[in-house]
Amino acid sequence: MRPEILNPLFAEVDTLEGVGPKLKKPLDRLGLTRVRDVAYHLPERFVTRRSVQNLDEAGEGEQIVLALTPIEHRAPRSGRGPHRVLAQDSIGNVCALTYFGRAAYSAKKLLPVGERRWVAGKLERYGDMLQIVHPDHVLEEGGESLQRLCEPVYALSEGLTQPKVASLVAQVMARLPELPEWIEPAQFDKAGWPAWSDALKLAHKGEHTAARDRLAYDELLANSLALMLVRADNRQRRGRALVGDGSLRGKLQLPFPLTGAQQRSIREIEGDVAQEAPMLRLLQGDVGAGKTVVALEAMLVAVEAGAQAALLAPTEILARQHFETLRAMARPTGAEVALLTGRDKGRARESILMGLLDGSIHIVVGTHAIFQDSVNYRDLGLVVIDEQHRFGVAQRLQLARKGKHTPHTLAMTATPIPRTLTLAQYGEMDVSKLDEMPPGRQAIDTRVVGQDRIAEVVEAVGRHIEGGQQAYWVCPMVHDSETTDLAAAEARHAALRERFGETVVLVHGQLDPSAKDRAMERFASGEAKLLVATTVIEVGVDVPAATLMVIEQAERFGLAQLHQLRGRVGRGSEKSVCLLLRGEALSETGRKRLALMRETQDGFRIAEEDLALRGGGELLGTRQSGDTPFRVANLEQIQRLLPVAHDDARLLVDRDGGLSSLRGEAARVLLYLFERDWGVQLLRGG
Repeated sequence: MRPEILNPLFAEVDTLEGVGPKLKKPLDRLGLTRVRDVAYHLPERFVTRRSVQNLDEAGEGEQIVLALTPIEHRAPRSGRGPHRVLAQDSIGNVCALTYFGRAAYSAKKLLPVGERRWVAGKLERYGDMLQIVHPDHVLEEGGESLQRLCEPVYALSEGLTQPKVASLVAQVMARLPELPEWIEPAQFDKAGWPAWSDALKLAHKGEHTAARDRLAYDELLANSLALMLVRADNRQRRGRALVGDGSLRGKLQLPFPLTGAQQRSIREIEGDVAQEAPMLRLLQGDVGAGKTVVALEAMLVAVEAGAQAALLAPTEILARQHFETLRAMARPTGAEVALLTGRDKGRARESILMGLLDGSIHIVVGTHAIFQDSVNYRDLGLVVIDEQHRFGVAQRLQLARKGKHTPHTLAMTATPIPRTLTLAQYGEMDVSKLDEMPPGRQAIDTRVVGQDRIAEVVEAVGRHIEGGQQAYWVCPMVHDSETTDLAAAEARHAALRERFGETVVLVHGQLDPSAKDRAMERFASGEAKLLVATTVIEVGVDVPAATLMVIEQAERFGLAQLHQLRGRVGRGSEKSVCLLLRGEALSETGRKRLALMRETQDGFRIAEEDLALRGGGELLGTRQSGDTPFRVANLEQIQRLLPVAHDDARLLVDRDGGLSSLRGEAARVLLYLFERDWGVQLLRGG
């Protein structure tokens, strides 16, 4: 049960003054559903604004405050384009104030023609015109107050403004409880960190390194401690030794011989499941490296030993794809493979539930539906979890309770993880790597093309589609950001749909899941020829006919992310092409990233290089792809602080009496604060 001292932090966000149904929606989109979430919604950066009399005094890229008078509102030609307000300074210079999406509706009210307003924001150039995209502030009077040192800049979604977020943060800071100290005293004194509540307040006020480090350390300590408790619990539990006789695996008729990496991984898994201690192993491998075959071999070991196996997939569409693949491969063995999703109802569902209970179904594939309370197994011996990071450990624990004994667990990920981050993301799991590609897999022709040649790229996509093939078009974000005019998936979809018609579909992270599934199904079936998407397609359906991918503003993506996206094409024997569109202002790091993409398709090398190139300059959580399970700690902090946090957690478990000691009670508060309380549940359930 959550400690009472944390209750104010876990109150719903609408308990804050000024948060009604209208404001709750954009807060929900950012994941800010509780007071705690607002507290940890740390600024992405801080800006210092300079007050200028006119645009001649300002430099491009500078944060400024000045008085402007709107002279004209220009609505977009299409429904998806930006709304621009042309405004004059005191000497007649013209600047565009640019709004995207729903924010355009408020522009007319904020900026009536002929009435002077104080405007604050980043001055940029778009073509021949100066512009400020989504001004941070628009005031009738008192513009001088906007000239500030270290003003926080928060991530926003449509319907939110910087002042509104700042006011919510101020309310939260005023109601922070005083929590007990969970950091080991010697480490706390050595680092010179502030107390928890002081650290949060300082982190929202300015670039306070010690405060940020302390908050990152808290998160890393909570994660390390929880994973350590999982591992300790796993070692104490009794599993069931599964020893197969090879009778089913010997009947497999695979189209290619297993690679050396696949054979090695299978031997490692066989060795683990032959022990009574439940296996807890991670299988890493690029898209197309053959993880599914390894998983099938592991599941057939369980079936040969008289047990059942389950494969848990993150989405229904991926579950269906796994089911079709496994059923086809397992057919010669006689093993019965079934699919169970939330969509199954009535007699079909009852039949599957009965088959799992009486043991006539040997392998089940599905979504979260396979660990619901109503699903019972005769003898569940092995659980395979695809894309482990998309499920919490809590779900894994629910599955663990489904067997007579604790089932063995194999987690699979198609995201090559740098060695530094493996400990952070997966704790002390044993790791198997598929670092060889199966024979017959063609290299993907990767080319870098300037964004200014986008018209030629569109025509190339047209020729590709007319030739009966399919293509992906990937954009870096859903809505244009407030500071940079990025290509948004929705705007690109509208333009491409105008060119290619109904054959273009759109998928992004903010779509309703059912709408997302319908779009993916249209693309998978071949009905749709072009899929415009954000990075949600990183783990998606296999579409062999999709042999072309365009990644717009490729420099905005991390290397590992680009590599994973590229892996969606080239699944068949046809030659595949990946076009990386680069912007004009490409940094040195950006050039190195794109050059490496052309040079190699080794995902493990790319993951290490990506970490080295990015360093700590990028805050986790500002990108679309979750490289780590952390919201506060950035890459540099993980590398620097994780070893210390890991040792501290080990000290607490081994020397300081675990969670039953005085410091352990404080650590219990920490686990609940960061929602790693499944570590506490393990102690109770064990």
